Amino acid sequence: MDLSAINPLVLIASLMVASTPILLAALGELVVEKAGVLNLGVEGMMITGAICGFAIAVETGSPTLGFLAAMVGGAVLSLVFGIMTQVLLSNQVATGLALTLFGLGLSSLLGQGYMGVKPPRIHDLNLGPLRDIPVVGPILFQHDAIVYISLALVLAVWAVLKYSRLGLVLRAVGESHDAAHALGYKVVRIRILAIMFGGALAGLGGAYLSLIRVPQWTEGMTAGAGWIALAIVVFASWKPGRVLLGAYLFGGVTVLQLNLQAAGLAVPVEYLSMSPYLITILVLVVMSSDRSRAALNAPASLGRVFHASS
Repeated sequence: MDLSAINPLVLIASLMVASTPILLAALGELVVEKAGVLNLGVEGMMITGAICGFAIAVETGSPTLGFLAAMVGGAVLSLVFGIMTQVLLSNQVATGLALTLFGLGLSSLLGQGYMGVKPPRIHDLNLGPLRDIPVVGPILFQHDAIVYISLALVLAVWAVLKYSRLGLVLRAVGESHDAAHALGYKVVRIRILAIMFGGALAGLGGAYLSLIRVPQWTEGMTAGAGWIALAIVVFASWKPGRVLLGAYLFGGVTVLQLNLQAAGLAVPVEYLSMSPYLITILVLVVMSSDRSRAALNAPASLGRVFHASS
């Protein structure tokens, strides 16, 4: 095994790129769960965003329109979930699972004509002299715009949830929807808007996979990224800063195992490929060992059905 072939600077920079799709999806799901809704359809929204963004970018030649289309696609699919669970009062777990299956099937159908097609190339932002700073430049200042948007969204979500009236209302709905309703807040409307926000970010994460991370369209290309995003929200104890940490942890393990494969580590490829998922499971087991702490951090009304007549 030749470890000298692994460049630490490239490794860390690649970590940020690999983590971005999961970070976006997990951040959206955090907002959804803060509103008291459990949406297990993240995988379906991500894969739908991946094909919507890819198709529009290819047809129009504009990656920007592709990303916008991906957000719309994810938001529309999440709206179906929102209507089913918040208006028709269907079971959130079953509806989320159905949403994932529907998204996987729909993306497979829509992607029939895009196998082997290359999307328009997306260049990194030109940050001028910042790119040339030793060590820091190659790691932080040679990325595309979505990487920086994802980091800005982490800060924005943290600030909104902690300091704004909007965040206070959202958290109130997630902690006690009955009390929020008694105070005159439109619980169903707030939750549906939160669900659509989460869907839009999941769709954006999916488009990042198909337009930048890979970039190409293949069926099932999310490969469980939506489920990892769900796990990261729990790992993060529903806190945006920890979501960033969890996403970068998973992305780091993913990039590291790819580099170890390239370096010729004498371990079967299958073991290395499953290592990011195995480590995620182990982290969740450790986090779940203290159930009282996990229950303390979780929104009190998470997954509970709200009856507007109550």
